[in-house]
Amino acid sequence: MTNGGATTGLATWRDPEWRADALAWAGEQLARAGLALDGEPEQPHVRIWSTAFRLPLRNGGVAWLKAPGAGSAHESALSAALGRWSPESVLVPLATDPARRLLLLPDGGERLRTHGSDSSTWAALLQAYAVLQRELVRHGDALLELGVPDLRPAALPELAAELLDDDEAQLAGRPGGLDPAVRARVRADLPAFSAACRELAGGVPATVQHDDLHDGNVFVSGDRYRFFDWGDASVAHPFLSVQVALASATRVLGLPAGSSVLRRLRDAYLEPWSEFGSPRELRGQCDLALRVAPLARALTWRRILRGVHPDERGDWAASVPEWTAEHLAPGPLAAPPS
Repeated sequence: MTNGGATTGLATWRDPEWRADALAWAGEQLARAGLALDGEPEQPHVRIWSTAFRLPLRNGGVAWLKAPGAGSAHESALSAALGRWSPESVLVPLATDPARRLLLLPDGGERLRTHGSDSSTWAALLQAYAVLQRELVRHGDALLELGVPDLRPAALPELAAELLDDDEAQLAGRPGGLDPAVRARVRADLPAFSAACRELAGGVPATVQHDDLHDGNVFVSGDRYRFFDWGDASVAHPFLSVQVALASATRVLGLPAGSSVLRRLRDAYLEPWSEFGSPRELRGQCDLALRVAPLARALTWRRILRGVHPDERGDWAASVPEWTAEHLAPGPLAAPPS
């Protein structure tokens, strides 16, 4: 199998030998679970960073085979561990093979994206996600041992400085690359960034941080929410998750910039963390996390793209400079200029 290499991508996912080996593994695992294929597998999801097969089952159900790319090498082991630690809150794999980076998953049901949502739905799912993060605080060391990337506040200043020095990741001198003037401004702000990280390090403890928490990565059934797709995840300050979540809520709910609804969603998310500070203190931690989050997201994109064949990165390569530049932009809670 070619999936064990340092890079993966479309050439991997379309390779007949790789596909045959991956599907053979899935068939073996289905048999162990008392299930069997009924028809030809389909491959509806093919991205440079991962692929997924839809597996029709003899009992009328469906299973899914997912292969994360090399940049998400932790996802198989992390998904299995989350299934053991918090089975009510995540999609529990039927089987995993961390060495091959393969996950066999049950059908999760309806995603929030197709279910539809309002602000109350978003408040409830953010609280459910915060509860999951809190439960996993005690597993912080185990998460790191599984190979989940370390983006804890103490590590971020050095990583951010390295990110700004990375001409390849920033597409220096190429279309879509980070503007030199913007790069200089971000670099000049690194002391303030480091100060924010130091303050975050003394606050709410680190835990799993999904880093791509949007309506496409949540299954909903009644008042139950289950979270999946952990390829972008890290061990980090939990509040970094708010960046993508609020951006997604803004888009889905059609909210204006700085909407008071977003503040209510933030407060709903912060409520389960009350043992770690007053509402005012937690909001202050969240403000700092939102300051730190764009560069952390740029680091995640750099990791993902490093795991992709260089000639396949295409327009996605601009994600690193775009998120780096986002460090200078108003955060999702900022009101628009009058």
